[in-house]
Amino acid sequence: MKNIKSSKILIIDFGSQYTQLIARRVRELNVYCEIYAWDVAAEKIREFNAQAIILSGGPESVHADNAPTLNPIVLELDVPVLGICYGMQLLAQHYGGAVDSSDKKEFGYASVELPGPSHLFEQVYPNKSQLDVWMSHGDKVIEMPADFECTAITSTSPFAAMQHKSKPIYALQFHPEVEHTIDGRDILSQFVHHISDCEQLWKTDNIIDTHVVEIHEKVGSDTVLLGLSGGVDSSVVAALMHKAIGKQLVCVFVDTGLLRYQEGDQVMATMADKMDIHVIRVNARQRFYDALAGVDDPEAKRKIIGEIFIRVFEEEANKLEQVKWLAQGTIYPDVIESAGSDTGKAHVIKSHHNVGGLPDDLALELIEPLRDLFKDEVRKLGVELGLAPEMVYRHPFPGPGLGVRILGEVKEQYADILARADHIFIEELRRHNLYDKTSQAFAVFLPVKSVGVVGDARRYEYVIALRAVETIDFMTARWAHLPHDFIGLVSSRIINEIDQVSRVVYDVSSKPPATIEWE
Repeated sequence: MKNIKSSKILIIDFGSQYTQLIARRVRELNVYCEIYAWDVAAEKIREFNAQAIILSGGPESVHADNAPTLNPIVLELDVPVLGICYGMQLLAQHYGGAVDSSDKKEFGYASVELPGPSHLFEQVYPNKSQLDVWMSHGDKVIEMPADFECTAITSTSPFAAMQHKSKPIYALQFHPEVEHTIDGRDILSQFVHHISDCEQLWKTDNIIDTHVVEIHEKVGSDTVLLGLSGGVDSSVVAALMHKAIGKQLVCVFVDTGLLRYQEGDQVMATMADKMDIHVIRVNARQRFYDALAGVDDPEAKRKIIGEIFIRVFEEEANKLEQVKWLAQGTIYPDVIESAGSDTGKAHVIKSHHNVGGLPDDLALELIEPLRDLFKDEVRKLGVELGLAPEMVYRHPFPGPGLGVRILGEVKEQYADILARADHIFIEELRRHNLYDKTSQAFAVFLPVKSVGVVGDARRYEYVIALRAVETIDFMTARWAHLPHDFIGLVSSRIINEIDQVSRVVYDVSSKPPATIEWE
């Protein structure tokens, strides 16, 4: 079996909000890549042995004090290089060009003209000599290096793209990785597949086959323990581990009483019954409710939920014999964010990953089969492994569950009301083909009562808030403009079907200034 990472690209991150998007686009082109911070040691870059290097954008000016700089090793390796935005400015500066602040900054759509042939634009030129692209820069190249030639211009940027006259070094002022750049995929494909000559080995079936072999070789005949939450990452880990080692995998599913509507039964039906995975279900609902009694501070609730989860999991783990491995659903963004300025391979688990982190004293070796994958890749693996698409492509759900969607104190009655209301909302979103058009949607329980009238009777009950947002990166989000008739239908169903609710409201706050979750 050919190594799926033998053909690979290195992305040097200069702080752009789009860096992970560049990596995802390269992966979508079936080529493996990793992200290293701009200040990583030169030897690390050399050891990665990339077939090509992409320099990301960044928020700084190349002239600013302590601005990120270009490591000379990047150009000494004699591999193709593509600089994007800040990356272009660094290349221009390195080779003797000039970069200065632009009088007219470009943020958003721009029209780029291609004055002539360029190896980088071979898939779009000459069929197109004008491209719709996405710009996001304040500085620009005002004087091109002597060894370069201009390959694109805009009305405000005389050098919107350039290429070295004799070396495979290319640079773009615009962002080919964002969807708004219409031909961005073709431009990246030209660089990745043709200029860099990368093989398309990073495919879902190859990834699964490779991981199955690696897991089997690493684990041998040992038993592996997995904390199954019902979320996408842990479910995909369970399916992948089961394919590799079968009954050697033991999953512990902790029913916190703070899950989605009937989620505990759904997890058991999918994992235990349909896929024949060994799952131990622990009903700890009352334990969580007792510990949360009287607590209304959001951070305190998170810590309590995380602590109880750890203790329950630990108790179940100690009942098992001959367990040597602990499997976790760490994914590549977790690794990147936890690694600081190193290569993105630091072995650090974010505290929120498993509802507060699993205990360090379990004395188990860690196995993380998804740590090289982005979320969209994890989902593709899940479907390929037999998990239902509607489960794999569900909206994000917080680790502490409904505990942070119940404002104030958490009570069993509140959790039951909220789970049912949330279920109605999601059910109608799916029924009206709106679920996949929103990035995240959920209900929130408000611990205040409001007067309502049902029939001839007065009802004084609780309030449910509906929240739905649209976003690409979850760093910013706008409230989803769902049809008024649809919101009215959901409100009517919730009030008619749940006696303890007398009023439904819709959250029209965007992020910022609001957050997506309420707590």
